Amino acid sequence: MKPSTAFARMDVGIGPLYPVVDNLNLLKRLLAFGVRTVQLRVKDPLHPNLDRIIKDAVECGRLCQAQVFINDHWQKALDAGAYGIHLGQDDLQTADLDAIARAGVRLGVSTRTSDELDLALDLAPSYLAIGHIFPTPTKQMPTLPQGIAQLEKHLKTVGGRIPTVAIGGIDLTNAPDVWRSGVDAIAVVRAVSQSCDLAATLQSFEEVLSEEARDAAIAS
Repeated sequence: MKPSTAFARMDVGIGPLYPVVDNLNLLKRLLAFGVRTVQLRVKDPLHPNLDRIIKDAVECGRLCQAQVFINDHWQKALDAGAYGIHLGQDDLQTADLDAIARAGVRLGVSTRTSDELDLALDLAPSYLAIGHIFPTPTKQMPTLPQGIAQLEKHLKTVGGRIPTVAIGGIDLTNAPDVWRSGVDAIAVVRAVSQSCDLAATLQSFEEVLSEEARDAAIAS
């Protein structure tokens, strides 16, 4: 499964906030507010405008000098010249990883168990997503929530070799505890998609997800 060419590394790191969104308008708003890493996750492979949405998302990322990842639709993402692609465990079995690596496209990989983490580490993607940390209604999950203690164990296994992202049920109420674990980024879905004041939400996350806040939390 491991490609013959190494996957490209992230240009400016991945964190600290990594929104995952399902529509182009919200992605554009996030980029306009200065968010530099965003994932577009359109679940419906038969969406009539999928090609155009992916191309527009890629172009918006390029114009804003942002790191836009396309979830699952790897072939369309390659055709559009995407900065990055994010794949789950099932999609890893069918995607052309050599083509992704040769194109210089960054790859993010989802992991849910220790075994999946070990396999992903051998693959050496551009970043690792570890989840789900808390219960989440946005996606049917075959495994139980891992919690922060298990997240910390996974981070020790990674040992800083690859950037890490915690995902699953994370919002402003529990983000400080997740951030304290030492993860490089925190992925959020509902925290931005259901926000009534996106600018204020992003400002709150910026305050929570700082190295100063992490150091203070650890010290306390």
